[in-house]
Amino acid sequence: MNKFWLCFVPLFIAVDAIGVLPLFVSLTDGMDKARMRTVIYQSVVTATAVALSFLAFGPVLLRFLGITVSDFMIAGGVLLLAISLSDLLTGEKKQRQTDSESLGAVPLGVPLITGPAVLTTCILLAGMHGRLLTGAAVVVNITLAGLVFMFAQPITQALGRTGTKAVSKVASLLLAAIAVMLIRRGIADILVLLKG
Repeated sequence: MNKFWLCFVPLFIAVDAIGVLPLFVSLTDGMDKARMRTVIYQSVVTATAVALSFLAFGPVLLRFLGITVSDFMIAGGVLLLAISLSDLLTGEKKQRQTDSESLGAVPLGVPLITGPAVLTTCILLAGMHGRLLTGAAVVVNITLAGLVFMFAQPITQALGRTGTKAVSKVASLLLAAIAVMLIRRGIADILVLLKG
């Protein structure tokens, strides 16, 4: 159970449902409840399918390319650091022009819920704790994101714009710390291999 939480927490931070919430609210503004439920369902299914597909086939692709887990730790850590610093410094997640019919799949499902941070974290956690636990943590986190979107109005009212931003900033800061840890571990593993 302890290993599950080691998978759950980094993915919870990477998904950052509270950080995505203001975008979800603005993208679904004026939608009726039935349509909004459809959009949320579509986003959760798409995000889960993409994350689990990458989790299943990502390691095979890495082996085919001759990339070790240590290499991916360093590259993934650098990418997560760049994403978290971008969120910390710019203050807002980017919003793209959207088609209302595919809104749940793109951009909500991918890349807002399952983006580069989630995909990178999936592969790294699978290497450390196994695909089964990582897959379970992915499904739970994306489902939680769907629940957050379901209760978007009361959550945004309770937190307010400033509170939502503050929570997102803390999540980005934690993601940056995880990124540094991954870079450090990757370098340490390579140094051990070189000494051996």
